[in-house]
Amino acid sequence: MDTIAAIATPIGSGGIGIIRISGSAAISIAYSIFRRTSSFAKLVNHESHRFYYGCIIEPGQDSIHEKNRIIDEVLIVFMEAPKTYTREDIVEIHAHSGTAVLKSILNIVIQQGARLANPGEFTYRAFLNGRIDLTQAEGVIDIINAKTDRAHQAAAAQLMGGMKLKIESIINSLLSILTQTEAGIDFPEDIGDEIDPDKVLELLTKSGIEPLKKMVHEYEQAHIIRDGLKVVIAGRPNAGKSSLMNRLLQKERSIVTSIPGTTRDLIEDSLVIKGVPIVLTDTAGLHNTDEPVEKIGIERAYRHIKEADLILFIIDASLEINETDINIYKTISHKPIILVMNKSDLIPDNSYHIPDYWQDLLWIKISALHNLEIDSLKEMIAQTAIKEAIEYESSLIPNIRHKQSIEKSLKSLIAAQQGIEMGMPFELINIDIQDSINHLGDVIGKTIREDILDHIFSNFCIGK
Repeated sequence: MDTIAAIATPIGSGGIGIIRISGSAAISIAYSIFRRTSSFAKLVNHESHRFYYGCIIEPGQDSIHEKNRIIDEVLIVFMEAPKTYTREDIVEIHAHSGTAVLKSILNIVIQQGARLANPGEFTYRAFLNGRIDLTQAEGVIDIINAKTDRAHQAAAAQLMGGMKLKIESIINSLLSILTQTEAGIDFPEDIGDEIDPDKVLELLTKSGIEPLKKMVHEYEQAHIIRDGLKVVIAGRPNAGKSSLMNRLLQKERSIVTSIPGTTRDLIEDSLVIKGVPIVLTDTAGLHNTDEPVEKIGIERAYRHIKEADLILFIIDASLEINETDINIYKTISHKPIILVMNKSDLIPDNSYHIPDYWQDLLWIKISALHNLEIDSLKEMIAQTAIKEAIEYESSLIPNIRHKQSIEKSLKSLIAAQQGIEMGMPFELINIDIQDSINHLGDVIGKTIREDILDHIFSNFCIGK
């Protein structure tokens, strides 16, 4: 493969900026542009994985450029294959992190024979050269994008190969089953006993179907770690939803007025509570209306409620519960709910009676206007989030691509299971088992298509 180069650190002012070069010509290119500062001499030889101090020069060859013009003072490290990130020869040039100087060095490297790397191409080469599998490659970008400690820990486990080991274990178990059944078909006289369908069914269930079902279930629950707990503030108009949104975010995100129906569309923002990401949504006041724009906002609110992990059901504690409140509760009662009694500063202590049918709800009295008990409400949200996150934070499936492949694998195994129960010949059952293995191979990159690989690595930054 040809030699690639890119700026590996964010563009902008800073202390250090890194140019990364990978490929068979990486070391020779570095030799041509690096000089020792003390003597301005070329390197004669080097030790792998050792830093050298010197400068980068532009080897000008015409009247426009002064020959061997110094570009920057740098540290340079030569890393010889295979003990590198890509398992190719790699050179890293650690320069000052100015945009102009880094681009100048990169241009010189390209002039000497490298080409600009595509997004994610260094990690792609690490994958192609067998240093990491596809789940580990995706773990790299998950670490880069992690917004909380918990998300970072989950991505780090993926990078260290946790998912790869689990998938390979299931593949090996299925291959063992396939080997036994194929042998029973092709060499029955050598095997002796006939294939025992009940035994195959038991192995298929324990080593394939059950662990895959568990992985899919955990993925569906562990999205809190990846995507954040989806919290929706819902209630009738003028109950204080927007004021609560602003208090929780500690900034003026929603418009607050005394006019009912001010919020007509979804307003979404993010915060972190005790290491768990929260996606908070303010919605239009829920009630019957004929006003067209407000009606659209209410329809959107109900769609968002369906996707929520937690509803902050806010009521105006200074008013009697009315039919609108009751109808809203009926709509959201299947969801986890915290009953938020806002404007509690307007009523005497202990004078508010919670209806019997709401007694089992988590509830809290607050005043969004005066910032009363907002921290206590955050604590309640955190407890809900942390409970869900801790239970499933060890989920091995990090993204939707993996989930879809695992679901396809599971579907094939269930088809094989049904085939055995119906007494179908193992020649047909083995096709489903092999399909299941192929789908699992997609997860770790053993059988995946080129266009899917291109899409995955296109999400990386240029220098990674």
